[in-house]
Amino acid sequence: MATTWDELVGLATSTFPDTEVSTSWGNPSLKVKGKMFARLRLEKEAHGALALKCSLEDKEALLASGDAAFFTIPHYDGYGYVLVDLERVDPAELRELVTDAWLIAAPVRVRQAWEATR
Repeated sequence: MATTWDELVGLATSTFPDTEVSTSWGNPSLKVKGKMFARLRLEKEAHGALALKCSLEDKEALLASGDAAFFTIPHYDGYGYVLVDLERVDPAELRELVTDAWLIAAPVRVRQAWEATR
């Protein structure tokens, strides 16, 4: 079952404090305290893919998994972002990846406050 951008926005804004819907480079994005952790690509190359913040190690592992939901383009070489095909990604895995992306981007105090409530 595919996840839409609107569903992703609903998940992020209802789950993670200080998450805001914004734009980055003219594309819809999600930010925490002004720091982007997800962006819907509307450019011709990778149109409709979700650029999701991650560690370089996680990016390598996702790409090596062979799962067609995860890919990259040269624009992201050397950067901690993986492209996610929202039509193909497992919703439970996407939720985990979005959580990780938010945790990476969130300021320490915001992250610690959220983790204390879990």
